[in-house]
Formats: sequence, C-alpha cells, structure tokens
Amino acid sequence: MMDAIRRHPLASAIVGLLLLVTVFSSIIVVRETEQAVIARFGEPVRILGNKEAGINWRIPFAETTVKIDKRVRDLDMDKQQVLSTDQRRLEVDAFARYRVVDPLRMYLAARTEDRVEQALKPILGSQLRNELGKRPFASLLSPEREGAMENIRVGLNRLAIQYGVEIVDVRIKKADLPSGTPLDSAYERMRTARLQEARSIEAEGTKRAQIIRAEADAEAARIYAAAFGKDPQFYDFYRAMRSYETTFLPDAQGRGGQTNIILSPNNEYLKEFTGR
Repeated sequence: MMDAIRRHPLASAIVGLLLLVTVFSSIIVVRETEQAVIARFGEPVRILGNKEAGINWRIPFAETTVKIDKRVRDLDMDKQQVLSTDQRRLEVDAFARYRVVDPLRMYLAARTEDRVEQALKPILGSQLRNELGKRPFASLLSPEREGAMENIRVGLNRLAIQYGVEIVDVRIKKADLPSGTPLDSAYERMRTARLQEARSIEAEGTKRAQIIRAEADAEAARIYAAAFGKDPQFYDFYRAMRSYETTFLPDAQGRGGQTNIILSPNNEYLKEFTGR
C-alpha cells in the first residue's frame, strides 16, 4: 500500500481527501437548543432531539439534516390597518412568539422555519384584523385589548398546529392613528371633546358656586334677622357703622375715603352722628 501511495501520490491525496470529506459529512452536531430532522432522499427517517443532543451520525450524500430551533422565536408581522366597529382606523404593529413542538410535522408542511414564518404572517394579520375589527376604537387603545390578544393567540394557534408550531403569545408593539387627514380629524375630535368636557366642568362649577353663594346669603340673612330680633337698636347701629366705614374711610389699598355728601343735619342716614 505504501508503494502504491509512493507511485501515485496525487491519486492517493485525492482519495484521502474524499475519505476525509466523507467522514466529516457523516458527523452531525446537535446542540441542546436544537432539534434535527434527518431526511433520506427527501423522506424524514428520524428526529434528533434532547436525548440525541451532541455528536451523531448520518449516511453521507444520502441523508440531509434540517436543524430546528427549540427555543421560543419571534414572528414580526407587517403593519396592519384595522377598522373598528365605529368606523375608525388604527395602524397596528404586532408580533407573535412561537416554538416548534412537532419538528416532523413542521418539516413535512414547510421544511424550514423561515417558510413557517412566511406562512404564519398572513394568518396572524388576518386574525388581528378580524378580532380587533369587532371592537370599538376606544377599547383598542385601552387595557381591554388584552382579552383580544388572547383570542388572537387561540385562533392563530388552531391554524399554526398544522405546521407543528405552538403560539406562545401575541402582543401589540405599537398602535397609531394613520398619518394625514384621518389623524388630523381624530385630533380635532379629541380637542372638541376636551373643550366640551371643560365647558361642562366649568358650568357645573359655576352652578355649585351659585348654590353655595345662595346658601351663604340665606345663612347670613338668617343671622342678620336673628340679630335684629334680639336687639334691633344695636343692629341698626352696626349696619350704620359699616355703611359709614365704606363711604367715608379708604379701603386697604388706600382707595376711597374722599366722598363728599351734602345732606340735611336731620337726614335719617346721619342719625348715628346726632346721638340718642
């Protein structure tokens, strides 16, 4: 054999290289986070998973390997425009999280995870529009949409199982009003609604202030009446003094106090000046 190698070194090198390639192509390394479908001439023959993680073997050139991630993966969908029950539009950016639970079914249905995602994207968009389209606009912007997300997850999961996939979660990343005229109209409606609410609060405040003022005036009148009933002369004197103070003396800001009045000494208004 050594003589043959010496006589034909080039051929021997080629044969050795082919043997080396054959050996390396027969070795499969499956990580703990992966599953692998071994297909012989396109037909799946075995699944390598948790128990078979590590180094495995396959028939070179006859068997191919498709590796599948066991971890939870994200599926981003294109922005969808949703029409609510009250005929208002909202642009929704959502995503789903899934994992492969049946690698054989996934391989038979789509071969690779990329093809699974391409198949699930339109289904997710359809489920999203159908579910959110059953709700009014206000609920799409409130915590109430959590229930809608769960319904979308359940509906999407029923369809995803045919690909050997389980939908773990569905979430909305962002929900915006469409740009342009719809956004301007929505802003104007919101501004008008806030103005109406402010006017309503102001009117209610004015009404309550009038009620409080009327009640205070009534209470003051009652107290005045009670005081007048107990001592009419003192009540007349007190009211006259308050009137004189307002008429003849300056206020706290120094205004007033310059009033000139020409009256008869016997005028009723000045009777407190004449004594009893």
